[in-house]
Amino acid sequence: MKTLKIKKVLIAMDYDQTAQKVAETGHMLAQSMNAETILLHVISEQPVYYSSYAFMHELRVDIMGDLKKSTQEFLDKSKKHLDDETIQTVLESGEIAETILQKAKELKADVIVMGSHSRKWLESIILGSEVEKVLNNTTIPLFIIPTKKTN
Repeated sequence: MKTLKIKKVLIAMDYDQTAQKVAETGHMLAQSMNAETILLHVISEQPVYYSSYAFMHELRVDIMGDLKKSTQEFLDKSKKHLDDETIQTVLESGEIAETILQKAKELKADVIVMGSHSRKWLESIILGSEVEKVLNNTTIPLFIIPTKKTN
């Protein structure tokens, strides 16, 4: 049996308060295997409301520009917190699960790390589960970190 060598660990992060826990655990996993760590955040594409007014386009560009800037700062802060200058940060926009899978393939990730918020069943039906979508559509091993708060 051939042993799989883990060279790249892709950590998909969101803005949830538990994102740092996911980053820390994923980074520890990567370090334990002497693998490269990549932090990824996907900005979800929101519906666009079209208007005949020219300023609407400018407003959308300004908002997206600010969002991308603050999101990159979030990734840089996470990288600094992990105290590892070799960590690569990647910022993308699109449908979350689809973009995670696409970037994992593109970056030749050996493992995808994600946090699961363990939402209640109704929230999962309404909001969907990005982890579940990735799990159902990947051939790359997925390391899921439970982030549900215990009482």
